Amino acid sequence: MTRSVEGTIVAAFGRHYEIVLADGSRLSCFPRGKRSLYACGDRVAIEARSADQGVIARLLERRSLLFRRDEWREKLIAANATQVVLVVATEPSFSDELISRCIAAAEDQGMKVAIVLNKIDLEAQLENARKLLGPFRRLGYPVIEIAARRDAGAIRALLSNETSVLVGQSGMGKSTLVNALVPHANAPTREHSTVLDTGKHTTTCTRMYRLDAASNLIDSPGLQVFGLARLSLGGLEQAFVEMRPLLGRCRFRDCRHLSEPGCAVIEAAGRGAIDPRRLDHFRALQHELGAGSRTRFGG
Repeated sequence: MTRSVEGTIVAAFGRHYEIVLADGSRLSCFPRGKRSLYACGDRVAIEARSADQGVIARLLERRSLLFRRDEWREKLIAANATQVVLVVATEPSFSDELISRCIAAAEDQGMKVAIVLNKIDLEAQLENARKLLGPFRRLGYPVIEIAARRDAGAIRALLSNETSVLVGQSGMGKSTLVNALVPHANAPTREHSTVLDTGKHTTTCTRMYRLDAASNLIDSPGLQVFGLARLSLGGLEQAFVEMRPLLGRCRFRDCRHLSEPGCAVIEAAGRGAIDPRRLDHFRALQHELGAGSRTRFGG
């Protein structure tokens, strides 16, 4: 005999999900049908088939969804999170364009954004890392510096009363950070390759940890790309917060902020109000979205 219950997805392994019910019990569940439309953090209705197994019947209301998408594939990262915490490190090197992409996805969903600079005890590249993060700090995004292996306490206040999702490239120390914040997590960690200056994947699933009664932490696998194919060009403009006050002030309504006369964005960049790296990131994304649109619609 089946029974209908509701719960929260706390771990996602492809089409296999671990779900916690209101009484604290856990079920191992699969979606009905071949397609899986669920993410860690989703609230779902379940048909419980036994004491520890069930089938996901339907999705309950979402407040937010962080995901990445290119022309061919969509990857759900986390649902109902209130905050994206981008984890970067002094070593290995990180991509500031990837940060802009993640921030745009978060802004599109109305989520808060914070950046954690990890491994500040490795000082050789510390100043360069701080320089790369300067444009984001000047926009008002918090940048917190830590050495997670020694002490991660500096970010506890940031995580309080939030459902935060950790996002970052492989090798940035996300798993070490999780272990410091959640002692029972036992997240596997590995050293990065100093020869290739790249990280190695250790987290293979997305998992939610309870920090306290009002705070949750979602750890996600490391990534190297973050497609934004679902955004419209107008949505992309809104996702770059420094451009919002300038929208509608260009001479031409369809201005793409490339070389058009009377472009308010170009003028702002000329007087230093928009960082040139951020403008480069915007234009790269704009080109990508435009190319994707032409591919999809046969242009």
